[in-house]
Amino acid sequence: AITLYPGKMLFLLLCLLFVSVRGFYVPLIAPVEYSRGQTIEIKSSEVESIHTELPYSYRSLKYCLPSKEVNYAENLGEVLHGSRIVNTAYTVGVMTPTPCTKVCTQNLDAKQVNQFIDLIEKEYDVHLILDNLPVARKYSSPDGKLSLFHRGHKVGQVYKNSVYLYNNFNFKIKYHVGSEVGKYRITGFEVESNSHSEACKADGGPLMLVKDTPASVPFSYSVTWEEGTIAWASRWDTYLTSATNSQIHWFSIINSLIIVLFLSGLLAMIMVRALRRDIAAYNLDEEMDDTYEETGWKLLHGDVLRPPNYSTSLVALIGSGLQLGATALACIVLSMLGMLSPASRGSLIGAAVSLFFFFGVVGGYYSGRLYRTFKGLSWKRAAFLTATFYPGLISSTCFILNFFLWHAGSSGAVPFSYMCALLAFWICVSLPLVFVGFFFGFRKQPFEYSVRTNKIPRPIPTQLWYMRTFPSMLLAGILPFGAVFIELYFIFSAIWENQIYTLFSFLFLVYVILVVCCAEIAVVIVYFQLCTENYRWWWKSFFVAAGTGIYVFAYGAFFYWSKLDIVGFTSTVLYFGYTALMSITFGIFTGSVGFVASFIFVRYVYSAVKID
Repeated sequence: AITLYPGKMLFLLLCLLFVSVRGFYVPLIAPVEYSRGQTIEIKSSEVESIHTELPYSYRSLKYCLPSKEVNYAENLGEVLHGSRIVNTAYTVGVMTPTPCTKVCTQNLDAKQVNQFIDLIEKEYDVHLILDNLPVARKYSSPDGKLSLFHRGHKVGQVYKNSVYLYNNFNFKIKYHVGSEVGKYRITGFEVESNSHSEACKADGGPLMLVKDTPASVPFSYSVTWEEGTIAWASRWDTYLTSATNSQIHWFSIINSLIIVLFLSGLLAMIMVRALRRDIAAYNLDEEMDDTYEETGWKLLHGDVLRPPNYSTSLVALIGSGLQLGATALACIVLSMLGMLSPASRGSLIGAAVSLFFFFGVVGGYYSGRLYRTFKGLSWKRAAFLTATFYPGLISSTCFILNFFLWHAGSSGAVPFSYMCALLAFWICVSLPLVFVGFFFGFRKQPFEYSVRTNKIPRPIPTQLWYMRTFPSMLLAGILPFGAVFIELYFIFSAIWENQIYTLFSFLFLVYVILVVCCAEIAVVIVYFQLCTENYRWWWKSFFVAAGTGIYVFAYGAFFYWSKLDIVGFTSTVLYFGYTALMSITFGIFTGSVGFVASFIFVRYVYSAVKID
């Protein structure tokens, strides 16, 4: 595993300027070629189930252990995901078939038997790794026409209310001839699991476990080698083809794009026509009778750019949102280029955390300049709030959820040492970058206005109920959510159903459309609010676009009840806790987009009219 230290991450980003990407892998990831007879260890990353979301370490179960236990180095993404890569008692010799061989016999006490029974009933999978390739279990599609693959092998099986433990593993390794004579590359790793009461004797009957009853379990395995038909660069296609239904994805995405683009064009056309008419009318009002009385948004030219209440909190949210947006865009682009492929375990999570820290300078800069525009005085306090608000919210919530993982004994619990390392990384990298960006942004000239703010605020008329903040959030959040809800299904499936998400080109299109939709819907709501002579649009522009996060959380609840079969209080708390964090993150990003678009819109509109 490659540890993503800050220096290595920076080097990886700079390599984008000089390397050309071909296929699914980048040139920095080279194939490993093995000689005939060379010994390779089979490793394990975790034992997990889609019904609990509580991963466990391979060594937490009473499997056969190797003579020398090795813990392999893990990067930040692997640790946060819950992977703990260790060696197993299974080894293979390159191009050397291994007949059924007994590894060991484990005498399980009643507690260990009950642990295996619990994992089998919850359909846990054991994830093994050979040459950085996960083991796959072959199965047929419902119509029987396709052969699909599922990552990992089951711990056991429940059949007619009886529980059977898989203790015999038949590994099939596919290879491809290497670039040199006598060298071989591994292109496939499959397993067939069986339950044998006696080692290597299929006719002895399956091994049944009975609750609260000790058992003696013999473990065995065999290895066969088969020349594959696919090249090394395409060996991950097996897992990616089985991960998603491409046909449904294509039709759903295209349908969503057409609908969203049509609605976006319609909104843009209405806004342009309405604004042109209003601006033309206001600029010609001096030619009308003196009895003409102005109404609408032009009356607010002396108040529309009045600094908002709680401006420090607002600039912190906007800075965090822009920081999140830059991080998401960078991760999507890097994934599109193949730099963050599933072959590099944990690279996406590690890159997201590292990029978020580095993009602190972006959030700090625009927060500082906006704070200067609001005539703020305590820039250090505002910079500290920008640097700590979102990371503090995420870290404190994850720390609480980590207690549930600790209590369950799950390997998904982040070790305290890694927490300290992550905190030190944030203090040494992100916090200074935010302050540096805020400092230079605050020194920059504020955003210029074409109107002057009156000293006495103008009274605001009574607003209709649907123009209040919460109803506006619900009404405005529908359109941006419509741009992403199809993609959310695949993202939620990848996160909670142990699938691999790879269609980042579609995600990039959805990202662009989401930004456009949030900008348009926020501008429309702000325009309607200004027409009702309400100049307090600063927070409103943020909240109406952030309303999409409400629908994301609601969709997460719908996905939980309709798609998932999660059992247990701890698993439910973890699901809704992480879903809430995702929704808040989504809302902060979309709210920032809405604010920026509305700010540009208001400055442009009031610069286009003649103010006496």
